[in-house]
Amino acid sequence: MSFLIYGANGYTGRLIAQEAVSRGHRPILAGRNRAQVEALGVELGLPCRVVGLDDPNAIRAALEGIRAVVHCAGPFSQTSAPMTEACLRTGVHYLDITGEIAVFEALAARDQEARTAGVTLLPGVGFDVVPSDCLALHLKERLPSATSLTLAFQTRGAISRGTALTAVEGLGEPGCIRRDGVLTPVPGAWKTREVEFGGGPRLAVSIPWGDVSTAWYTTGIGNIEVYIALPGNVVRGLRRTRSLGWLLGSAPIRAVLSALVRARVTGPSEEVRRGGETIVWGEVADATGRRVSARLHGPEGYTFTALASVRAVERVLKGEATPGFMTPGKAFGADFPLAIPGVERVDL
Repeated sequence: MSFLIYGANGYTGRLIAQEAVSRGHRPILAGRNRAQVEALGVELGLPCRVVGLDDPNAIRAALEGIRAVVHCAGPFSQTSAPMTEACLRTGVHYLDITGEIAVFEALAARDQEARTAGVTLLPGVGFDVVPSDCLALHLKERLPSATSLTLAFQTRGAISRGTALTAVEGLGEPGCIRRDGVLTPVPGAWKTREVEFGGGPRLAVSIPWGDVSTAWYTTGIGNIEVYIALPGNVVRGLRRTRSLGWLLGSAPIRAVLSALVRARVTGPSEEVRRGGETIVWGEVADATGRRVSARLHGPEGYTFTALASVRAVERVLKGEATPGFMTPGKAFGADFPLAIPGVERVDL
């Protein structure tokens, strides 16, 4: 199974490389930072290729002899397109760990091109969006007449530098929901609701999570909202920043915040990851008012990403995902997360 992990020297890329080795694989490690990539290669005993994403010919050359790429270098709004282009030109399957709506939509738009090339485009094979996408499909299978989908999640743990930089990229952007099949902008922190995650109701606020895009392709449900559990004071703070969107989204402010992230943010320690958890709740409803809901419990988000992404690339390399744009649920079915250690699904 010949696959390449691009951005392997990043926080999540390293976890994915370690998980791949633990499952008996010898992926090729790649990235643009020679010192970091080669140091990880020595640590794990794996081959390396050093390449940036600004040279199309060099990227294609780095994919020689490769059957699939697990792309881990974010922000994906900046990095996905050149890697996708290289994969389509070389016949290499593309997987990534994005949660960005714009990236999902851009890849979906290349569906026919990927089919013609015999290439699977499978973004979102980490915590974004494996558990929520597959839970959405499970709920749709329980209620085939569903016309609306609501997802919510809560996490316990810290964030990595890459996640923080992606968040900075999104500052000043509006929220997003899907209405009648159409992606629809809404104000940031647009709506709140209480969600029962299993320990009593929690306040949750709407966010532009990747499932607003992917769940449409997975389930065909046209009305989708996604929420995250946050303390009330944080929700109020998010709403107060609406009027500052023009400032937060400006290049100078983003540059300053990105520099702070690079200087101060690393990622959760192994101890924090061991003690963390994720819970995804979902509910679908149909036009008659019928509702069904479920919860999915799993490990901490970065651990979940490492476990899920390696299993996803294994299945792609076995030919279990058809060419074209795919989502995790569409590619592998609603039960895909249940093969991941520590994952449990409960119908409510």
